[in-house]
Amino acid sequence: MQLHDPGQGRMANLELLRSVAMLLVVVLHFLGKGGGLPELTQEKLGTDGVLAWILESFAIVAVNVYMLMSGYFLSEGTFRVKRLLGLLLQIWFYSVGLGFLAAAMGYLPEGGFTIHYCLLLLFPISMEHYWFMSAYVFLYVLLPLVAGGIARLDKKQLRMVILIMLLFFSVIKSVLPFRLEGDGEGYDCIWYICVFAIAAYIRRYGIVFLNNKKRCLVVYLAAVGGIFAVTMGFRAVYLRTGRLDTILRICYHYNHILVLIASVAFFCLFLRMRVKEGRIGRFFGRIAPYTLGVYLWHEHAALRYEWQKWLYAVTGEPEGALALLAETAAAAIVVFTIGILLDMLRSLCFGLLHRLLSLSGTYRRLLAWLETLRISFKKEQVNG
Repeated sequence: MQLHDPGQGRMANLELLRSVAMLLVVVLHFLGKGGGLPELTQEKLGTDGVLAWILESFAIVAVNVYMLMSGYFLSEGTFRVKRLLGLLLQIWFYSVGLGFLAAAMGYLPEGGFTIHYCLLLLFPISMEHYWFMSAYVFLYVLLPLVAGGIARLDKKQLRMVILIMLLFFSVIKSVLPFRLEGDGEGYDCIWYICVFAIAAYIRRYGIVFLNNKKRCLVVYLAAVGGIFAVTMGFRAVYLRTGRLDTILRICYHYNHILVLIASVAFFCLFLRMRVKEGRIGRFFGRIAPYTLGVYLWHEHAALRYEWQKWLYAVTGEPEGALALLAETAAAAIVVFTIGILLDMLRSLCFGLLHRLLSLSGTYRRLLAWLETLRISFKKEQVNG
C-alpha cells in the first residue's frame, strides 16, 4: 500500500516510521495471540507478565500511527481508482493465495474449510478478513467526500469538527467507568475518519507544542506510562472489589484518549526526525512499499494463530522476562522479514503479469482510461 501521492517527494523519516509501526503491529499480535499477554484478572502477573503489558503499552500506538500516516499523505493527495484496484488485488492475492496454500498444507481456522471460510477468502473486505484493510478501503472509497470536505474547512472549523468527533468517539468512553454499547474500540471506519482528520490538521497547521522532538518523546512516554498505570489501577480495584472487569483493557483500545495522545506524539516525533539519504534511508525507502505484506500474511485467518507456534517450536515458549523480551524481538524481525520477501515476490509476479498484459492494446487502453479516473483535493485547488 503506497501511502504517499506519487507526485510528492520521498520522506525517509516516514518511510522509516512505516517499518517501525509494522514491527510494533507484529509485537502486538505476538503478545496477544501467542499467549504472552496474561489476563489482568489473574492474581499474580509475574515479572514476565508485567513486562508483557509494558511492551503492549509501548506498541499499542502502531495502528493509529499507520492511520495517521495514510491520513497525512492522502488528505492532500489524489483519489485514484487505479490505486484502489491495485490495493484490492494485493489484498485478494494474499487472502485467496495464502488461504488455499495454507489449506493444502493442513492449516485451517477452527471449523475447517466451510462456505463461510470460502467467502472470507473471496470477499476479504466485505467479510472483514482483515479488519484494518476493510476500514482503510471503505475510507479510501469515501476519500473524495472526506478529504474534499476537510479541504474546504478553515483552521477553526477543522479544529471544531475534530474536537466534536473526539468527544463522542474517544473522550466520553475514556472517562466513564463502564463500557458503552456503541463503542467500536477503534476497529472501524468511523475512528479511521477521526484519525484521518487529525492527520490532515497536522499536515496543514501542525501542533505547536509537538514541534520539538524532545517534547514529542516526553508526551509519548508520559501517555504510555499513563496507559500502563491506569490499567494497573483498574486491576487493583478489580482484585479487591471484583468490579471494573468490563473496562480492564479499555486503555488499550485504539480510540482511548491516552492511546491517541501517544500515537500523535509518536507520529510527530518521526515527522520532526531527519533521516539522511544514506544507506539507512535508502534501505527503508526500498522496503517501505512492501510493509503491507507483513500484515497481510501474518494476519491471514488460517495463520494468525499458527506462526507463533512455529516460532515456539524453534525457541520454546518464553520463561522469564528476558526470554520474553528476546523472543518478542525475534518474532517481530522474523515475521517482518518474511512479509517483506513475500511482498517482493508478489510485486515481481504482478510486474511480470503487467508486462505480459501490456502487449494487448485493450489492456493499455484500459490503464489509460483508469488514469483519468482521479479526483484531486489539494486545498489550493479546491478553493480555487
